[in-house]
Amino acid sequence: MRQAPHSWLARMMAGVLAVWGKVRTVALTLALVASIGALAALTWRVYEIHRDNAIIAALKAGDDIAVDPRSASDEVLVARSAFLIARDRREEAQALLDASSVMADPKLRARLVYNHANARIRDAIAAVERGDNDKAIPLTRLAKDEYRLALRLDPEAWDTKYNLDVAMRIVRDFPGYEQEGEELPPDAPKRLWTDLPGVPRGLP
Repeated sequence: MRQAPHSWLARMMAGVLAVWGKVRTVALTLALVASIGALAALTWRVYEIHRDNAIIAALKAGDDIAVDPRSASDEVLVARSAFLIARDRREEAQALLDASSVMADPKLRARLVYNHANARIRDAIAAVERGDNDKAIPLTRLAKDEYRLALRLDPEAWDTKYNLDVAMRIVRDFPGYEQEGEELPPDAPKRLWTDLPGVPRGLP
């Protein structure tokens, strides 16, 4: 016995609607799960930012807060490094410098390296003023290497170019220690202290 066309169409439509209902349920479920995941990720990111800001503020206030360079944010590493350098805890600061290759932001890593180079130059100048050239020479050379690394990471950092020029002038002021073939950084100030004896004035 043949079925009326409208009965067949009604069954087909009912089947399509049933399938669509299941697909829609699955789609809505997936969308809900994705939304929950995105919300969780955003919440965690906000928590990380607040935590990092609290650590940075505490370090600036003088609180000695240890950080793990493998998991700490770049901003926290820079703040911790500055804290250690300011307190002459150079071995601990060196450990952070050695681990700085894990940093994702090249400009923040450049700032960390730059801060270390500045500390070495200050130590070198103090050594020169004491007449301890044997200590000043290696400190200055290390600082120059670090300024160059900082410039590779952030080529537009004018302060780094300037301080590299200062470091190179300090070495050249030592009789017998001038390094042949050293190149000045691009855009570095020229002939700042070439006619003056001793250490150039003006700390990095």
